[in-house]
Amino acid sequence: MDAQQLKDLQAPIKAAYRDEPGRALITLRAEGRLGENVSCSVATGRALVEAGLHPATGGSGLQACSGDMLLEALVACAGVTLNAVATALALPLRGATVRAEGDLDFRGTLGVDKTAPVGFRDIRLSFDLDGDLDAEQKAQLQKLTERYCVVYQTLRSPPQFAVQFG
Repeated sequence: MDAQQLKDLQAPIKAAYRDEPGRALITLRAEGRLGENVSCSVATGRALVEAGLHPATGGSGLQACSGDMLLEALVACAGVTLNAVATALALPLRGATVRAEGDLDFRGTLGVDKTAPVGFRDIRLSFDLDGDLDAEQKAQLQKLTERYCVVYQTLRSPPQFAVQFG
């Protein structure tokens, strides 16, 4: 896809959202069902993913860890956003590798140490770009990728959260 094809694809969508802002408010959903051996199966757009305990908490490693899935969602979103931005700006990007790493202290989630945090302490997102981009283009690509990546922005500025038990 080139810049014009992307613009042509998105132009009517953007126009509709400008004319009727309410149409842009969409609720995304995820659902899972508890399974055997401390697991939960989650239906994705493409497949069923069975999540389980990380080996550091007693898991076998045969099931997806939700922490890994969070980092995978970040990589996927950042990669798609990077690609869309580079395409829209017709930047000479041939490809890229996107990586996310996160540091966890499993003492927190296991309740071993009440002062240990539960969740990621630090997350690092890196891009290895393949293209003939100058420093200004790289800076613009980074700025816009960060600005428009949904998962990145959600992690940077957490939304209001509501939990309901039925």
